[in-house]
Amino acid sequence: MRKSTFLLLAGLLSGAAQAAVGGYPVVLVHGFQADNLESRPTGEQVRTNGGQYWAQYWRDRADERIDWPSQERIANKITSDYVWPKLQQMSRAGTCASGCVFVTHSTGDLVTRYIIDNQALWLQNAGLQPLNIVATFDFAGAGGGVELADLAVNVANGSGLIDATLRFAVSLWLGMTPTPSTIGVLNDLRVNSARQLAAFPTSRVPRLRFAGAGSDFLGATGAFLPGEDDGVVASHSSCGAASVGSYNSCSRTVAFDGKLTSVSGPSQFMPYHYPMLMSEGYSHGDTITNSAKDEVTTANSSVNYLNGDNLQFTTYEEKRGWWVFSSRYRLVRNSGNTSMSSLVYQAAN
Repeated sequence: MRKSTFLLLAGLLSGAAQAAVGGYPVVLVHGFQADNLESRPTGEQVRTNGGQYWAQYWRDRADERIDWPSQERIANKITSDYVWPKLQQMSRAGTCASGCVFVTHSTGDLVTRYIIDNQALWLQNAGLQPLNIVATFDFAGAGGGVELADLAVNVANGSGLIDATLRFAVSLWLGMTPTPSTIGVLNDLRVNSARQLAAFPTSRVPRLRFAGAGSDFLGATGAFLPGEDDGVVASHSSCGAASVGSYNSCSRTVAFDGKLTSVSGPSQFMPYHYPMLMSEGYSHGDTITNSAKDEVTTANSSVNYLNGDNLQFTTYEEKRGWWVFSSRYRLVRNSGNTSMSSLVYQAAN
């Protein structure tokens, strides 16, 4: 084989390996990391933390990451010192020239909404090509705010009605008791603050939502979250609801466990937000691991990307129970033994 032919073939194979989701490069934006509030990482440690965050499933299926430290604020140092340099790098490299997909978790949903609302103008003003983001996959999205963040800020500042149960729930989530100097991005995660940050982006990028209703904290945090929650984020946020509410599903016709029934779900969603997968057994952190936790259902089985391409899940229905006590359930095929992240990845490819 001639050297030039070998190099061309190697390049094609490399490009194919990097086409992580349906031919589109994947950009990861991680979520809140509580230990950052005290350790205050910078530089290489931020990048190391970002790689570890995604290690269980998505890290080796992505082309780029936007890593950021949780002790900072989104519209300040997170953007100026971490997001903006990465956007410039990706624009110059043409990472998203033919389209790319952002995969986010938790607060990464909010960071990405801020990026979507501003990146085109920022890059154009710098003489660079805006990123062509065709969709985002938002796991356990915190873009609608986190009630626990409101409580954590109250605990840190000694404001509001604080009791031992509340302090315990906050300390379970954060692994510490917050102080005024260890709040950082929690300020942005407060429900009202989050919902005001880039609430109506002009870009029409579809935000595809994947939500769970389990808990990492034995239900201790759920008492402070309205409706169904994943132990950290209430369903009004993870589903992408237009307003805060005590919702028990991302849909009004199917429950988190797949039961086809009338249920309390949002009637409206934030602009271009589309709930897709739901599961009763997935906690906040479970959604981005490579471990199957429970069967998965759909709020929507199919949604189009910005450029018209499609993400679609294969579902089936079955009857469970006996006689008049039976109910029908809608489930994603093979979801009982396939992780939620893997279901998304397989469907996208």
